[in-house]
Order: sequence, then structure tokens, then C-alpha cells
Amino acid sequence: MNNNDRLLRLRYAIDLKDTDLIKAFELGGVSVTKEEARAMLTKTQGKHEDSAEKNIYEKAINNQIFDSFLNGLIILARGPQKDKPAIEGTSQKSKEIKNINNVLLKKLKIALSMTTEDILAIFAEVELYPSKGEIGAFLRKEGQRNFKPCGDKYMRNFLKGLGIYNRRKV
Repeated sequence: MNNNDRLLRLRYAIDLKDTDLIKAFELGGVSVTKEEARAMLTKTQGKHEDSAEKNIYEKAINNQIFDSFLNGLIILARGPQKDKPAIEGTSQKSKEIKNINNVLLKKLKIALSMTTEDILAIFAEVELYPSKGEIGAFLRKEGQRNFKPCGDKYMRNFLKGLGIYNRRKV
């Protein structure tokens, strides 16, 4: 699962419009046009039947750009922090992001004001039942003793469950 897949699934899960998507990128410090945003969400029409070739998008998103989008999504959902400036681009760019699924889970928890119980309810929508300790391990800082990387299976199911959960709430 690449960052374009994550963005596409997240967009449908939380019903994010094109204008909000572009605004989230801008609030995160990345300027994106409407055409570039569509290219990020559009798969190329490859002639290869190979499964690896099916996940190629017109414009690939790296981890730093996706992290900037998530920061912008937090600002879009909750507003800017009063004590800190809106964008701290220099310190974020130098840091290597290895476990983007963990970062996505943490930042979605912040942006959507979710609790651990909400996350468990979202996983229950797709009949996946991790423990509270496992969720806590996903939310820990990398390098901490109890940190656990969040796999693509968990993230795929979480985003699917988030879409179901949000539609039931409405």
C-alpha cells in the first residue's frame, strides 16, 4: 500500500472534497493545484497485468508530502495552535519517516478527535479486534520499548472501518 492509496482511501473514508484536500495540502506547507491533486488520486492505465503495476499513480506522493498533508488536515479540522506557528517546515523535512501507517493513525486520531475506544469501534466495524494495548503500541513514538509498527493490513481495515463508521454516524 503506497501513500497514494492511503490518501485515496482516507479521502473516501472521511468524505473529503477536492477543495478541502487542496486546502489541507496548503495548510501543511505544500502547494498543490487541482490538476496535481487529481493526478495523485488517478491510477495510470498500464498495459501490464502484473499486480505490482496496478498501484502506480500519475503523481506519486512521498512520506514527507503525505505527512505535510496530515499536518494540514489537523489544522483544517481543529484550527491552528495558538502558541505555535502554523508551519514548521524545516524540522519536519529533515526527519526520515519509516512507519507512515503509525503516523497516519496518530494524526487521524488528533484530527478527528478520536479516543482509543473510537479506534477500537472503527476496527470492530470490519470485524478486527486488536487490544487496547496493541492500539497504544501503534500510537507510541518509534524507538520506544513497546512501539509496534502498524502494518498495511491494519491500516487498510482501519480506513475501510472509518468509512463505515462515519456513514453510520450521519
